[in-house]
Amino acid sequence: MMYDKFIKNDQFNFIKKQVNLIKDSYKKHADPTVIHAVKDLANAKIMELFLTATFEQKEMLDLSGLKTDPEFDHYIQQLSPFLLPFPKITEQQLKKMFPKNKKLKLPDLSKINHEQLTFLSWTDISTNKKFIVYEHNEKLVGIECKYTMLNKDNICSFCNRFGKVAFISTVTKAKKAKNPDYYKAIGNYICFDSSECNKQITNVDYLTTFLIDSLGEK
Repeated sequence: MMYDKFIKNDQFNFIKKQVNLIKDSYKKHADPTVIHAVKDLANAKIMELFLTATFEQKEMLDLSGLKTDPEFDHYIQQLSPFLLPFPKITEQQLKKMFPKNKKLKLPDLSKINHEQLTFLSWTDISTNKKFIVYEHNEKLVGIECKYTMLNKDNICSFCNRFGKVAFISTVTKAKKAKNPDYYKAIGNYICFDSSECNKQITNVDYLTTFLIDSLGEK
């Protein structure tokens, strides 16, 4: 059905990024052939994200006929009702994800905008811990990380934005048969403000890999 929600938050961010590239081409009064090429490439990249989309959905995503800022703004507005929300989650479900953490500090779930969420994350500043929850293979999974704030801005591994980051590290659940004491810690620079990260993330490959590695899954 045409009216089903089918656009993930990271895909929506990607579309907005492509629209901004086209807008910039118009603002710089680029040669019409250049604008046409930028628009064609943006359209192709957007379509690549939705290979299983219906004919109606592909029509909705097609921006080849748009030229003015109001037209592009209207295009984004028309797509926003089709955003797939992050799965609803309860405090009880979160507690089950982190059973070893008896004093788990939970986020205020009532203040979360599920439509603008690729992953759920919150911090406990009293223990310097950051929690990340993500839907992988239709199942919500969570990891607990230690974080250290950095004095200098850096690139976030999840969204590639340059800004205020924290260094997070987590011990993987991977085991080695010949060495039961083996463990491996993996670390990354990520946005300290996860709401900003969720507004910028356009690709979930790195986030997914990080979670799979942390959980010791294939």
